[in-house]
Amino acid sequence: MLFNQYHISDDIKKNLARLGFKRPTDIQFKAIPSIMNGEDVLAIAQTGTGKTAAFAIPVVDKIHRFKTSKRSYGIKCIVMVPTRELALQIGTVFKDIAVHTRVKVFALHGGVDQDNQIAKLQDGIDVLIATPGRMFDLIHQQEIRLDGVSTLVLDEADHMLDLGFIEDIKTIKKMLKNRHQTLFFSATISDSIKKLAYSQVKSAAIRIQVSPKDRVSKNIMHAVAFVAMDDKRFFLARFIQDHPKEKIIVFVRTRIRAERVVKAMARVDIATESIHGDKEQVAREKTMQRFHTGDCRILIATDVSARGIDVPNIAYVINYDIPEKTENYIHRVGRTGRGVNKGEAVSLCSEEEKPLLQAIESFLGRAIHVITVGEKGAHEIINEPKNISIDDLKELVQAHDLWLESQRKKKKKNRH
Repeated sequence: MLFNQYHISDDIKKNLARLGFKRPTDIQFKAIPSIMNGEDVLAIAQTGTGKTAAFAIPVVDKIHRFKTSKRSYGIKCIVMVPTRELALQIGTVFKDIAVHTRVKVFALHGGVDQDNQIAKLQDGIDVLIATPGRMFDLIHQQEIRLDGVSTLVLDEADHMLDLGFIEDIKTIKKMLKNRHQTLFFSATISDSIKKLAYSQVKSAAIRIQVSPKDRVSKNIMHAVAFVAMDDKRFFLARFIQDHPKEKIIVFVRTRIRAERVVKAMARVDIATESIHGDKEQVAREKTMQRFHTGDCRILIATDVSARGIDVPNIAYVINYDIPEKTENYIHRVGRTGRGVNKGEAVSLCSEEEKPLLQAIESFLGRAIHVITVGEKGAHEIINEPKNISIDDLKELVQAHDLWLESQRKKKKKNRH
């Protein structure tokens, strides 16, 4: 089924065509009809499957049909998200889908002055995408009214649970006195997520789970290389130098690590930028804009930012540090290979990180392919990172390329 066959507004169909949306993804195909029918939905789908559009399309269509002019009569939908970056990213998706419709969208988050936000709210909006902290601040200041809300979306619910927002979720539900639809979206499922979900949606809620055997998208080739902790910076520099045009995102464990990697790359004349919780919101937005446009090619990020990064054409994800939470591996590598695009992810694993890697492999249900690095090549990369000969010092990249070729041959064989 194509989007132009759906019973949605012609304006939205035009927007979807402009955005390159021709055919719904699995989660969109399964979720959109139920949401349009007004049913509660509990959906589990891995990152990069188009789940934001799965609820944005029917929500925008419903509000657009309800309104007769651009004038807003109060917030009709609240989308709760765990991070500022995710609020901005989802806000962009909603705005793109709502172009030329009567729907007004606003992303609300902390880290910026609230006066401009209050002015925007007073002008009238229909869809509010918000992080809990700033939203509750403005609710208590009576700048946000909830009496007109007919749809509540809880997105990235697993991450909200991790960040301790469970009470905020329960509170907002209690504050919605009128009958409303609840849409619960999560990238991963666990006993705690099930318990939270079942407490928030009606017992008759439609349950949708799009989770193939491989938790990592089939569009992503991912592998691991065993590298000593103190040598990682040399291998990262080598990888970046061997991929001079591609957009790369590098994940680290902490904010301090992010800044150390930026400085280490600067010492070998590699320009990078970082994004993490210690950065001012304006600086974070500016960095993301530069990464989006390609003015910044290498982004160093922490896990807090992982789920809010939806940038096209990220060719590689590098796990400079192995994530401590197994689910974060999925979200990190999911920054590449989004939609119909292909992507690659490489993890640099030190000896002390092997238990973390084993936990991830257990979570995935299979071993991650290992890229072997020869002793000679490794020695020369570490000791002479700026003067590496073509023949001897590209063993890591050559191993990676050989692995990619073997994967392509396997896929080609399976098609025949």
